[in-house]
Amino acid sequence: MARKRTSSGSKPPSKQLKLSSPGSLDHMTLPPELEGQIDFKPAVTTNDGTPWNLKIVSWNVNGIRAVLKSKKLHYLKFEDPDVICLQETKCSEADIPEEAKLLGYHKYYNSAEKKGYSSTALYSKVKPMSVSYGINIPEHDNEGRVITAEYANFYLVNVYVPNSGQKTVRLPYRREWNKDFLAYCQDLDSKKPVIVAGDLNVAHSEIDLANPKTNTKNSGFTPQEREDFTTWLDSGFVDSFRHFNPDKTGAYSFWTYMSNARARNIGWRIDYFVVSERFMGRVAASEIREKVLGSDHCPIMLLLADPVIGGEKGEQSGAVDKKEVEKEDREVEGVEKKEKGGEDEEKGGEE
Repeated sequence: MARKRTSSGSKPPSKQLKLSSPGSLDHMTLPPELEGQIDFKPAVTTNDGTPWNLKIVSWNVNGIRAVLKSKKLHYLKFEDPDVICLQETKCSEADIPEEAKLLGYHKYYNSAEKKGYSSTALYSKVKPMSVSYGINIPEHDNEGRVITAEYANFYLVNVYVPNSGQKTVRLPYRREWNKDFLAYCQDLDSKKPVIVAGDLNVAHSEIDLANPKTNTKNSGFTPQEREDFTTWLDSGFVDSFRHFNPDKTGAYSFWTYMSNARARNIGWRIDYFVVSERFMGRVAASEIREKVLGSDHCPIMLLLADPVIGGEKGEQSGAVDKKEVEKEDREVEGVEKKEKGGEDEEKGGEE
């Protein structure tokens, strides 16, 4: 069974951590490369003209400590998302830096059994109705790859899909994962719509990477991985970015650190918001924040119109519980004060 809980349940940080102001965004400044580059509050609506009122950001940070050290996490203060999905935090829950426990959010972590590997985190201003970890299959659930948050009108699944590895050695396992993860999403979708956010480790079509012809045998662009993703989309789900940008080229979310790939925009689009088809009427925009640095991936962003989360506050299940968030923030601050006292472009290297 997937583990469930409805509070953050954060463990105390390890004793060796000596960090400054826990989770506060107040001191953060916009990274200079982003000045004037991003419209953080775009005037967009759904197809029926409803303004968006809920923002979700997903980001493979390739190590939460590294992105904190680079100060690129500061960007989140200005994006101001309602929900943040992070992948590849490479950090156990007990060792999450205090600075990464962002104030004003309920916090949830799923850690890999292997130290410094994989792992995911989810932050939500709105307290989910329930939160579960994994996909109910033990062989898949030891790497901290999935967090599912249930809200009144939808499930949000934060996922870091396993890579097929160097020379696709892990492709058979990856295909088993694909099959089992699709079944998991379909089961959720039978109850209410689903939004899957994260690093799916596949470029679906030739338009989704800079050099398709030289990567057909590389992890992330094998015919098998692409076929599995097509099967997923044919099962009642939508690649939200391509829904809004069907012919856009040069739109990538991952660039290898080698060969100055990011500056040359030799990239891959492998980070997605995949949405239940019947819920797409609630989606106002799906965008890539390619200007945001700090990782070999950039964040992606989804805007929704949700009448429960974005409507009247306080009375509805899944609404913002400011008192509880403030209580959690005080607990984080108290812990911190106590601590102070006493691939060619092959993607196989990304796991």
